[in-house]
Amino acid sequence: MQIPPFSLSKQISLLGDDLNSALLRVLQSGQYIGGEEVNTFEESFAASIGVPHVVGCNSGTDALVLALRALDIGAGDEVITSSFSFFATAEAISAVGAKPIFVEIDPRDYLIDLSQIEKVINSATKAILPVHLFGCPVDMEQLMALAMKNGLKVIEDCAQACGAKWQGRSVGSWGDIGCFSFFPTKNLGAAGDGGCISTQDGQLAQRIRELAIHGMPRRYLHTELGYNSRLDAIQAAVLNVKLPHLANWVKKRDLVAKRYLDALDNLPGVELPSTKSTIHMLHAWNQFVVSVKDISSKDSLSSKLFSHQEMRSSNSPENQNRRDWLKNSLRNHGVNTIIYYPIPIHLQPAYSELGYTSGSLPITERLCSEVLSLPIFPEITFEEQNYVIKVIKNLLA
Repeated sequence: MQIPPFSLSKQISLLGDDLNSALLRVLQSGQYIGGEEVNTFEESFAASIGVPHVVGCNSGTDALVLALRALDIGAGDEVITSSFSFFATAEAISAVGAKPIFVEIDPRDYLIDLSQIEKVINSATKAILPVHLFGCPVDMEQLMALAMKNGLKVIEDCAQACGAKWQGRSVGSWGDIGCFSFFPTKNLGAAGDGGCISTQDGQLAQRIRELAIHGMPRRYLHTELGYNSRLDAIQAAVLNVKLPHLANWVKKRDLVAKRYLDALDNLPGVELPSTKSTIHMLHAWNQFVVSVKDISSKDSLSSKLFSHQEMRSSNSPENQNRRDWLKNSLRNHGVNTIIYYPIPIHLQPAYSELGYTSGSLPITERLCSEVLSLPIFPEITFEEQNYVIKVIKNLLA
């Protein structure tokens, strides 16, 4: 049996007729930029997350850049964020000339540690950019109170958390601006790149809309330097077909996650994602990420975990860390997993000039060597997931 970490094939087969009709409708219309499909999606998505304004754009990365520019964040400014995220989170901050300031994450949920934020606030700090990572929402009540106390803007990175909520409110509706990605592997995925910005502020929405079309409030009038970042009509059409299914897909992801949580509880050396705040949040489970702890080969527990043959093999935990051993062993059994993220942003070569060194963020760095994302998507069958669980248990227990 071969189990992918994520699969679109079943989703496409279920929605194929509707997708074909939508794509053909756009192609026959001849309106590939803007138009009815884009307007419909912006209105529908705004209603689904409870905000009055949504502006489509080319990607989640562009959404972050547009958000920062709309808030006049630039050279000399600092933005506090997490180093445990996709590179675009910090890259967008640098793209507008500002400086990313990284703080530690909470090892229980991989989210920015709110208790560490005030320690790095200074006169240059202009905003906080929380990442709702793997579908898990940040405690936005606490974060918004902290931002208000310190006079800071809040830009939510919702790229991995479409469908997630905190205290009944959707991510992207709390901060000054929310930024979404519709990369194909997201909970709500397009057929290529796509993104959007959400906000409660009509003036911000209008400025973002103008920035995304060359700083142009009306045709051939350019009031500031913008650039081209529009959501294609074809991508909007795909999203219009998929959006009505999002809530049900999130429910199915939650069922998959709960089966993992029940079946893999108390496995030695494996820490499951925290569900400490389930009464306050709706987790969207874009990824199901476990932390695989290293166990020294000198530890007597090692002999209980691995057979002599496994311990002698080139793929044994004696020759690589335990997470990598597990990933390779699962692949050998047909179970494909992904590592998010092997190198934290603050240790990426592109950010060497910021002065972070190994040990600057020890929790983040440790987790980068431990995390492993197990297969999760709405269409994974009970039999497929049971096979994943069985293989993991056989390897570790």
